[in-house]
Amino acid sequence: QVQLVESGGGLVQAGGSLRLSCAVSGRTLRSYNMGWFRQGPGKEREFVAAISRYGVNILHADSVKGRYTISRDNAKNTVYLQMNSLKPEDTAVYYCAADPAPSNIVVATISRYNYWGQGTQVTVSS
Repeated sequence: QVQLVESGGGLVQAGGSLRLSCAVSGRTLRSYNMGWFRQGPGKEREFVAAISRYGVNILHADSVKGRYTISRDNAKNTVYLQMNSLKPEDTAVYYCAADPAPSNIVVATISRYNYWGQGTQVTVSS
């Protein structure tokens, strides 16, 4: 069974930056395409970014494109989300998730991701 643990969240002013990390254990990270999702107050969980097993394919949501960057280090079994130019509307609990499908095609579909972390809170003040 794979476990995912997010870290790096916190309180930051608008325009600031944070880097989230997702440590994966139980199985090697390269077994999964990985994604980041977020859920803001009173909102549904939404896709943020995804990266294929070896980082060849990457997808970012339009709302974060140009500001966020997903990356991974398979040797460290860790996935990252670099968040720059943060806005108050980025405030949310951020989750990493693992998609075990044997494919390098990354998707934004929540149901494809079988394993989830507990989330880390990101709060952006104006």
